[in-house]
Amino acid sequence: MTAGTETAAIDLVIFDCDGVLIDSEVISARMLIAELARHGVAIDMGYVARHFLGRSYPVVLQNVRETFGIDLPRNFEADYRARLLSAFETGLQVMPGVAEVIDRLRVPYCAATSSSPERAARSLELTGLTARFAGRLFTASEVAHGKPAPDLFEHAAAKMGARPARCLVIEDSLTGLRAGRAAQMRLCWFAGGSHIAGAVLPPEAPRPDVTLAGFADFFVQFPDLQRKETVP
Repeated sequence: MTAGTETAAIDLVIFDCDGVLIDSEVISARMLIAELARHGVAIDMGYVARHFLGRSYPVVLQNVRETFGIDLPRNFEADYRARLLSAFETGLQVMPGVAEVIDRLRVPYCAATSSSPERAARSLELTGLTARFAGRLFTASEVAHGKPAPDLFEHAAAKMGARPARCLVIEDSLTGLRAGRAAQMRLCWFAGGSHIAGAVLPPEAPRPDVTLAGFADFFVQFPDLQRKETVP
């Protein structure tokens, strides 16, 4: 999509959280690899990217069960989440430029994430985004089917009073892009996270309308979404 094309038809911007609002995916992947290794499941960063990126926790458990024939113990989720949040306390960073983009948007926005409500809330708190997303955060726990099903994005649009066709989804994962396409929304692939450096979308991925290397370029691609400054 050429810069400025069709952007006037966008009424709502929907941000994914992990890998878009916050640069968390490398931390999450490393912690999940380490936690699974404690239970005899050996995977690497590539496996996480292909099978887990953008997925909800129950889907991760199902994949491990079906692929490796292992039922993880009841305390696995609690242990993983505790260690992950501990790592977030010292290493989590807000995605460069995203706060400035949010503050300059002229249209409503929200976040729709596969993360648990607790993890998402703490992530926003640690990165100084809590106030910006008060009443604007929607998680997979609120719908029957998580990404790549369209449910979460459709739910977010309904809550924000926007028609899906007039929504722009900003996603970093193949799973998220598929969900956005299934919801018949505009797609922006965000390739600015540390986990995506140098990556390309696989052939089977939905073709995004825009690829964004970083939020410094957001209003270059979407100039009509920028709030016009008033001169005193």
